Parts: sequence; C-alpha cells; structure tokens
Amino acid sequence: MADSLFNDVMILLGASVVAAALFRRLHLPPVLAYLAVGFLVGPHLAGWIGRPEELAFLSEFGLVFLLFSLGLEFSMPRMRALKTTVFGLGASQVVVCSGLFWALGCALGLTPAAALVAAGALGLSSTAIVTRELARWNELDSPHGHAAVGVLLFQDLAALLFLILIPAMAGDGSQLLSDLGVMLAKGIGLVVVMMAIGKWVLPLVFQEVARSRSEELFVLTVLLVALFSAWLTHSLHLSMALGAFLAGMMLGESHYRHQIEADIRPFRDILLGLFFVSVGMLLDPHVLLAQWYWVVIGVICLLTTKALLITGLARLSGRPLDSAMRTGLVLSQGGEFGFALLALASQQQLMDTDTVGLVVAIIIGSLVVTPSLIRHNQHLSQRACRSHTPTQENPHTTAQLSEATAPLHDHVIVCGFGRVGQTVGRFLTQEKLQWIAIDADPIRVHEAASAGEPVVFGDAQRQDILRALGIERARQVVITVNQLPHALAILHAIQPLQLPELKVLVRTQDDADLDTYKAAGATEVIPEVLEGSLMLVSHVLVNLEVPFRRVARSIQKAREARYSLLHGYFHGQQSQLTDKRGNPLLRRHPVTLTESTWACERRLDEISLPERSGILISRIVRANGDCIEEPTGDLRLACGDTLVLSGLADHIEEAEARLLSG
Repeated sequence: MADSLFNDVMILLGASVVAAALFRRLHLPPVLAYLAVGFLVGPHLAGWIGRPEELAFLSEFGLVFLLFSLGLEFSMPRMRALKTTVFGLGASQVVVCSGLFWALGCALGLTPAAALVAAGALGLSSTAIVTRELARWNELDSPHGHAAVGVLLFQDLAALLFLILIPAMAGDGSQLLSDLGVMLAKGIGLVVVMMAIGKWVLPLVFQEVARSRSEELFVLTVLLVALFSAWLTHSLHLSMALGAFLAGMMLGESHYRHQIEADIRPFRDILLGLFFVSVGMLLDPHVLLAQWYWVVIGVICLLTTKALLITGLARLSGRPLDSAMRTGLVLSQGGEFGFALLALASQQQLMDTDTVGLVVAIIIGSLVVTPSLIRHNQHLSQRACRSHTPTQENPHTTAQLSEATAPLHDHVIVCGFGRVGQTVGRFLTQEKLQWIAIDADPIRVHEAASAGEPVVFGDAQRQDILRALGIERARQVVITVNQLPHALAILHAIQPLQLPELKVLVRTQDDADLDTYKAAGATEVIPEVLEGSLMLVSHVLVNLEVPFRRVARSIQKAREARYSLLHGYFHGQQSQLTDKRGNPLLRRHPVTLTESTWACERRLDEISLPERSGILISRIVRANGDCIEEPTGDLRLACGDTLVLSGLADHIEEAEARLLSG
C-alpha cells in the first residue's frame, strides 16, 4: 500500500511539473494546470491513479495551508479600513448571490442542503486569482481593486460559516437547528479561545523561538501551530480548514507575519497543488460529455449573473458606474473555496458525484476566462457604459473635442495622465505653455477635470481622436504610458499623418525597447532607469564642485549617444541576466592580453571583431594603470592590456576567443 501511494505521488508530481510549465507559457493560472492533471490521470480518464481516496489525507493538508495563508492576510487593521465595503457590499453580495443560486438549485431539483452548498460554492469568488491578476495589472489600489478586496474579505468570513454549516447539515436532518446551534457555539467559542491564545501566548512563544536564531525551529513552530489548530477543530467535529484559518488570523497580527508567510509558502504550494489535483479527479468525462451544454450554460450564467448583481449592488452603495462594472467583472467567477466546500460536501455525502462534477466544471470554466476578464475589464466597462460618461470626460463626438481644442496651437499633447503625465503637465503649466492630456481612465479624468486640469477621456490609439486633439497644430506629443503595445499603437497611429515637424517623446522603463520605439517613429525615447542614473550622477558631480556646465555637457553627451555609455554592466552572482521579456541584457567583461595572446602587438582595426556581434571595446587599461576611454582603431595593443568588452554574453565569448586565439 505504501508503494502504491508513493507511485501515485510521483505520477502526480511529474505530471504537475509538466502541466504547470505548459500553462505558464499559455499565461494561465497554475491552479488550472493542477485541475487538468487530476482530470487527465484520475480514475475516470487515464486511470493512472486507481485509488484517489488514499491521497485525500495529503490533499486536505493543502486546503489547511491555503486557509492558513489566507488567515495571515486577514488582518484586523485591514478589515477596519475597508469595513464599509466588507460589511456593506461584501455582505450584500454573498447574501444576494447565494440566495439566488440556492433558489435556482432548489428549482432544478437539488435538496435544500445540496443547493446551499452549490450556492455557496458559486457565490464565492477566487481570492488567489483575483488578487494576483489585479496586482499584475497594477489595479489593486484602484477604486474597483479596493472594492474587490473588501468583498473577498467578507467572502472569507462567509466561507467559514459554510465550513461550519456543512457538517451540521450532514446529519439526518431531524435535529438540524440544534446541531447547527451546537456547531455555531463551538465555532464562536473556538474563535474566542484561539484569538486569546494568539494575543497573549503565541507572541511569547515566537519571541523565544526568534531569540534562538534557528530557522528550523521557527519553521517547525509555524507548522505545529497551523496543524495543532487544524487538529483542534477536527476533534470538535468542525472543519480542519476552519482551525487553520483561525491560526493564520492569530499570527497575522504579529511582527513575524511576513517571515511566517515566506516559510509556509513551499508547503502550501506543494500540498495545495495536490488538493487541486484531487478536485480535478472529481470530474467525470462521461458526465461532462453528456452534460457539456449545462457546463457552457452554467459558466455563461454564472459570469453574467454575478457580474450584473455585483455591479448593481456596487452602484447602490454609491460607486460610479464604471467602477461598479469593473468590480462586477473581476468578481464574476467561482473560487477555490468552492472546491473546498464541494470536496467537504462530497465527503459528508450531501451531494452526489455527478452534481459535484458539474458544479466543479462550471467553476473551472469561469476560472479559465477570469484572467482575460480582469485584463480587459477597463475596456469592457468603457464600452458598456460609454453613453453614461459625462460629456466633459467623454465627448460624444470627435467634433465636440475638435471644437474644444480649436484655440490650441503649438501645444503639447500628453498621452496618459498617470503620475508621469501629471508631472509633465505641472511643469508645462508652470512655464505657461499650452497642453492637453488624454487618458482612458474615467475616474482619473473626472478627478483631474474637476480640479481644472486640461484632460479629456479617450483612446490615444485612435487617429480620429488625435486629429481632434489638434495633432496637426501640435508642437510635441509626449507618450507617458509604460506599456509597449499601447505606446507602439499610439506611434503607429501618428506615423501615417506624416508630420515631420512634430516631435514625439516616449517614456519607457528601461532601454530594452529603445530601437523598437525609434523604428516606430519616436523622436526621443527616455528610459526612466538610465535617466535616473544620469540625474544621480549630475547631483554627485555638482556636490563634488565639478563646474555645472561641464556636468551638463557630459550628461548631454550621454543622451546624444543614446545612452551608449550606460549600456551594459559587470554582472555579479545575483545579477539579472535577462529583461522582463526574457531578452538577454548587455554586460561588460574584461579580457587581459598575455604574451601568448594572438591580439598582442596588433592594431585594433586589424582584429576585425565579428560585425554582427555589436561588441564595443569601451576602455583599455594599460599594464601601468593608464586608462584609454573609447580607443580608436589605430591603437596598437600590448601584452598586459585589459580590454573592457561590452555586449551580449555569447557575443562577448566569441570576441574573447578572437582576441586570444585569432
């Protein structure tokens, strides 16, 4: 039996590695990879895992660590900061969505208990995917991001209630109210006791553990606290996940929260992967093939219904239509808590296997499309509520915009009114120069326009909008958006206009795409990282009493050379070798010429480094310590010289081989 379990674990780990790597390339969440592994290798399809019940114990630990991690994030200060959203919008969302889904489940023939489990599973959203995707697109601090986080916090609380309800409903039903009362009493008493332990006992324990400066002891203590809490709730006939969540809440208020989260992450990710694999095994392909239309209908109805309900509730709470709709879109899916509730309901025999598989399939389908919904939530909400946007923020026609910008001549058009765009606007205003900004965020446009800023709502990628902004009369366009596709789309809209006198400046994070922007028509590209380095250098030199004019000439020379002086650096053990898109970064590497080196006593122009390599010899250090910056081709090399090469790693290797052996 032990050999069989070990073989099953090895099969699951191997398949999970392959699936996670594949799904990552497809930009899909890893949870979908684990679900796919369970579906493919489980007993219903490939049959490689013949007895999935043997893995139930391990997979349940994954759920324990998931709830423990969520408990760490569930801090009371955060709750108080979002209390209006949490207990207002969050509570109404759970009640309305779950109530509607419960009524629908009962109408479709489910028992009240099974309908309640299905309603809870579908009414909750995915904390893991929503928060990760919002952070990925820098929307966590947006109005709809705050609303989504507040709703997710209340959903975490609601999930605890469902975890208490399911065991109570698993009896014969004759004493449901009394059983439920006992379970609630146990839960409330447990919360009080554990919060007291977390406030007065655990800080002393972790203080002593921290003094030992032993990483092993710290990790063991964290595991003991999490598993002891799970065991305690299990012994009271409550869910193990409930105890883990309470343990996380206890430790979430401590100074050790971030260290605990870092230490627990490897255990959580591995065991949680097994949990999602076990959920995937619940999917029966025969049931899916027989009811595929119900899965499709269920996914569409789930996404549409939750999006509309949450949008309506958010509007009733006083949020603008755009923000309310974006909140509804990002929270329209089912979540990982749904899998936990369904797995627990299946263990308690509250739902039959076919119904569990159908609801799981609907949740999985909603999760598949969630990353795309979150990524394009702004565009979708703008299209849906365009007619409701005030005219000063979103002119109904380009003619109105053209009329409003008619007085502008030799002005500056700022594409993107984020922090950088607003800074540009302030300095233009200070110099009494005419300018107008365009941005696609209606909330930001409303705030700025109300404050008197010359900003309009619109898409700068549209050529008709650019014409309406008076681009033919403009002196300069400043593109401040920090997304390559968006900036290139604006440049491609400007190019066909053939305005040779118009200067187009593009702000970018680094110089990785400098040539791409130049080829698309940018007059100047300003990389933030390199410009920050130049500003720091200028302050350093001025503080060292170097004449300001000499500093200005040096800085300007570096800019005119397209930052070539700053390209590449000496890499260390922890250096990043590629940029954010996986392209290799330039590096610097010294090569010292010895007596047996082929390049000794030869002129630089005789060496003939491969032209395609783009290798630059930026400096030569003589044996006596003299440095020659930017050496010319007529310089003759000597033994003992050190050549500083700048370029890509593989090209540097080719150049070094040429210098050493010819």
